[in-house]
Amino acid sequence: MSILQPGKKIAICSDHAGYELKSVIEGYLLSQGIECEDFGTFSGESCDYADFAHPCASAVEEGRDYPGIGICGSGNGIGMTLNKHQGIRAALCWNVELARLARAHNDANILVLPARFIEPTLALAIVDEFLKTPFDGGRHEKRIAKMPVK
Repeated sequence: MSILQPGKKIAICSDHAGYELKSVIEGYLLSQGIECEDFGTFSGESCDYADFAHPCASAVEEGRDYPGIGICGSGNGIGMTLNKHQGIRAALCWNVELARLARAHNDANILVLPARFIEPTLALAIVDEFLKTPFDGGRHEKRIAKMPVK
């Protein structure tokens, strides 16, 4: 099973600290026949994560792409920025179990990775788990419904 939706790409973004890991993940996804819409950055030069996180979040929030992946050094800055969007549930995951729970219990729609704290092999395993885990629904649905600020 996969949360990927026909005709949709994975939205992906990073800052300079996440650029190399983003490139690894994009290459891996492409090798699996999965297309990405890359919102940048496109180099390791210092930049501001918000410049890339907001367009990425908008693409997921508006339904153009699904799901998303955001990457920065710690995962915190890009994750905080992504979560400013009401329709986004970005989850910072540094192991496979967190990715499973973020999808199963929280219906996370953007995976956030801390590039300076995980190796590429682990990052790919986290991505795989995130993409294959469906939302459990049930008792979790009412909690998800309470997340947006109204």
